[in-house]
Amino acid sequence: MSNYYESEDLKKFGNIGEFQKEMGDKFFSYYGEVFKDGALTAKEKSLIALAVAHAVQCPYCIDAYSSDAYEKGFSEAQMMEAVHVAASIKGGAVLVHGVQMMNKVKEISM
Repeated sequence: MSNYYESEDLKKFGNIGEFQKEMGDKFFSYYGEVFKDGALTAKEKSLIALAVAHAVQCPYCIDAYSSDAYEKGFSEAQMMEAVHVAASIKGGAVLVHGVQMMNKVKEISM
């Protein structure tokens, strides 16, 4: 193995139930339901998944949902905009936790 992330491992995702079939089956059943058309279309969910994949920094998910979103008709600009939305939310989450730091510093400096 030349590096920790091996893109070929994405093809093995369906095997995650190998050591615990019942739980794997439950996950895939849930996963399949989540990505069906509902209040959001499967296409919209694909773009959300792409943004979330970047926020959680999962290279497998990024590969999978880059392909999926593109195949479902999203443009490169739309996909990158979704990535920027994820980046702004993640950045905002880091910054809002700065309030906790500010509160602590004010507490210990009194």
